[in-house]
Amino acid sequence: MERKWDGKVMLLVWGGLLGLVAAVLAFMGNPGNMAFCIACFIRDIAGAAKFHTAAVVQYMRPEIVGLVAGSFAVSMAAKEYRSTSGSSPMIRFLLGMVTMIGALIFLGCPLRMVLRMAAGDLNAYVGLAGFVLGAATGCFFLKKGFSLGRAYDTRPESGYILPVILVVMLILSVTTTLFAVSAEGPGSMHAPVLISLAGGLVFGAAAQRARTCFAGGIRDVILMKNFDLLTVIAGLFVVMAVYNLATGGFKLGFEGQPVAHTEAVWNVLGMYVVGFAAVLAGGCPLRQLILAGQGSGDAAVNVVGMLVGAAVCHNFGLASSGTGTTAAGRIMCVVCIVLLFVIGFSCKGKQGK
Repeated sequence: MERKWDGKVMLLVWGGLLGLVAAVLAFMGNPGNMAFCIACFIRDIAGAAKFHTAAVVQYMRPEIVGLVAGSFAVSMAAKEYRSTSGSSPMIRFLLGMVTMIGALIFLGCPLRMVLRMAAGDLNAYVGLAGFVLGAATGCFFLKKGFSLGRAYDTRPESGYILPVILVVMLILSVTTTLFAVSAEGPGSMHAPVLISLAGGLVFGAAAQRARTCFAGGIRDVILMKNFDLLTVIAGLFVVMAVYNLATGGFKLGFEGQPVAHTEAVWNVLGMYVVGFAAVLAGGCPLRQLILAGQGSGDAAVNVVGMLVGAAVCHNFGLASSGTGTTAAGRIMCVVCIVLLFVIGFSCKGKQGK
């Protein structure tokens, strides 16, 4: 029993470290309730690479590069690096796109949802209800035998590709003018490059060691009555709540929250899509980046799907804004829910046959 308690304490410490990194990034210039958002930062990278032309969300975010590199370095040091691929890559690509569409309808990934909650944004608590319902729906399909199949070992070099590409992109963004940079809006708000990169490295290393996954936390509670992953998230939430209270960033309410809208139905449905897709894919957006750093080609394909999904959202008017959702975004959100049910019913492992 004592050993189990020690494990819980360690997970709280890991979560606290994640919260501390997010607080430092917010203090150094990242948007307060967007201090570290996987969906928002991948969207910004898509804009920086000119995959979309939304001028206010274009910046090559060093945090994403550091996140993947940190996971890669720690997994290599711990001998946990393993290059694998081949588990329904195109479905994983589609799940990545769907995840991003849901996240940009809500305006944030599960990580940002928790950061918004810690800042008093009640819209994020509404989104949490949808996220939990979506994850629970995914668990229903897992119980029915859902499976994307087995991943196979590949050449170790295959797992190096995504980290190397991200590092090269970051170097080019710093040393050349090839990449777009926002002059205003969320894309213009960022910590200095080296601090952002260092924050990403620490965050990636800590998330890798703690096996951090927001969808996985809910999945484990539903399927195994295991609260370990939620303990990490609790540590993150507490540190960010203390930071917001100490710096005046805590504002309890629905109205006037930064880069957020008050359309409750679509906050629920957007995060429902994210929770559902994340469980089917085997991890939330943060976990997919960590797994990609560990050598998972399937997770890397999911990440590429999120990048393409971000471009699609802004090129075709699907993404929400602080003023609300769009008609195209609402329609696509429903389409995504239908797609997830089709995938859930279609992909069965041997135990489901």
